[in-house]
Amino acid sequence: MRKLQVLVLLILGTSYTINAQYTETLNSNRPGESQGAFAVGTGVYQLEAGGFYGNDKHALYKTNTDIYGADYSLRVGVLTDILELNFMGSYQAETTTLRVGGFDEEYKRSNFPTTVIGAKALLYDPYKNAEDKPNLYSWKANQRFKWKKLIPAISVYGGANLNFWDNPYTPEGEGSISPKAAIITQNNWGRWVLVLNFIADKFTEEYSTYQGIATLTHAVTPRFAVFGEFQTIISDLYADDLARAGMAYLLTKNLQVDVSGLVNFKDTPERWQVAGGLSYRLDFHEEQEYSGEATQSEKRRRSRSEKRGFFRRKNKN
Repeated sequence: MRKLQVLVLLILGTSYTINAQYTETLNSNRPGESQGAFAVGTGVYQLEAGGFYGNDKHALYKTNTDIYGADYSLRVGVLTDILELNFMGSYQAETTTLRVGGFDEEYKRSNFPTTVIGAKALLYDPYKNAEDKPNLYSWKANQRFKWKKLIPAISVYGGANLNFWDNPYTPEGEGSISPKAAIITQNNWGRWVLVLNFIADKFTEEYSTYQGIATLTHAVTPRFAVFGEFQTIISDLYADDLARAGMAYLLTKNLQVDVSGLVNFKDTPERWQVAGGLSYRLDFHEEQEYSGEATQSEKRRRSRSEKRGFFRRKNKN
């Protein structure tokens, strides 16, 4: 991440400053597990948090586990609109019931399964200064599919898992600090947005985890959006395929609420979960200065940003 920060400082030294990240309304990663490619913008302090309840039923171990907890994320835009620092974590409590000798025995555990501090930086933004100029001489050319729409925005994420306490969710012998890295892509297709996350977690430890997350979001109205998500987890400790779906609603330009659900596709364990939460931001963003007059495309971009809706996977340009 040091190299990325140096790159950001070099970008800041140019006469034209990137400001494709900030939006007039909330830009949230909730609901769902994936991160969008875009940052919250400088001067923005954003909290995303929620609670969940679910159940795991293991066909081989004959266990029944009730699970509840909370997850949270603090996101801050720093230095430039393409860079974000974030702190993410979760608390979880479980009660497992096991039939032993004709009697039900209960086992409980609780702690923080995840505590991660990291940074995300945008490497490429295909929507910056993009203009779809109509062909005045060909209706067919205007209706033709534009292959450049398949080119996504690309970000990289680097973080550190923190584990400085006795934790029943942590395998024995795992280090106090372990790495987490991700490549994030985002395609904006009008009201539809596709986000892909490719994640390598704790890859220096004995039980490394690799994940892929695909999230498709549809903005039904400027205030209401729905999403579907598929997540695959590959690890010797726990492997699974998870499906999520949910919705979010913007109460004000700085406050969003959401609900979602989760299921998996196996019985070792069989899982379901429901969740709800909110996202809230403190917005101290100030428009960055430009050297010279703004271009016509930039003026149009600013005008459009004032009319756009809330959801994180909507077009940021």
